[in-house]
Amino acid sequence: MVDPEQRRREVVEAVFRVVARGGIQAATLQHVAAEAGLAVGSVRHYFDSHAELLSAAAREMVHRVEARVLARLEEQSHGGDPHRFVETIASEFLPLDPARSDETAVWLEFSVAARTHPTLAAIAAELHDGLRDISGRLLRRLDVDDRVATEHLAAVLDGLALNAALHPDRLDPDTVRAVLRHHVAQLPGAGRDGGADAP
Repeated sequence: MVDPEQRRREVVEAVFRVVARGGIQAATLQHVAAEAGLAVGSVRHYFDSHAELLSAAAREMVHRVEARVLARLEEQSHGGDPHRFVETIASEFLPLDPARSDETAVWLEFSVAARTHPTLAAIAAELHDGLRDISGRLLRRLDVDDRVATEHLAAVLDGLALNAALHPDRLDPDTVRAVLRHHVAQLPGAGRDGGADAP
């Protein structure tokens, strides 16, 4: 017996791999089915349409990032240098390892497609608002409660993620970390402890 939810997750994973490699235009039912090792009819059994398949993959991306950030927030919730805390949580939105690089590539592809895809547009708006919610929560750890500062931090993260995804040879993970650290160090709050780099 095949667990339908497990099979759906396998198909969504296949979408991620196809999109990360070849862009959203490569995520046809045929390519996704081949990546998942299934017949096209089997994919259609779990997803009624190509639009539903893309929406499920975009939604799963949101859930992954959300779950990882919330776990980090829980781990880092007590004590410590608040600037280090902000760096650590903010870094979860950046392509600093292969998994996050793939997520960023998928995010970029879906964000561009959202301009003309109503269902994806709703999910892209959720990602946009979620990043700003987290940015605001992080800044409040530094006793900063300001809409413009929140938008500024979110814009820094968006810009770093976008440019690191488009130009990984020019903006490597060490440089991304350094830029994030430079920005966070200029924020108000408790003094920095000079600790190790954010992950």
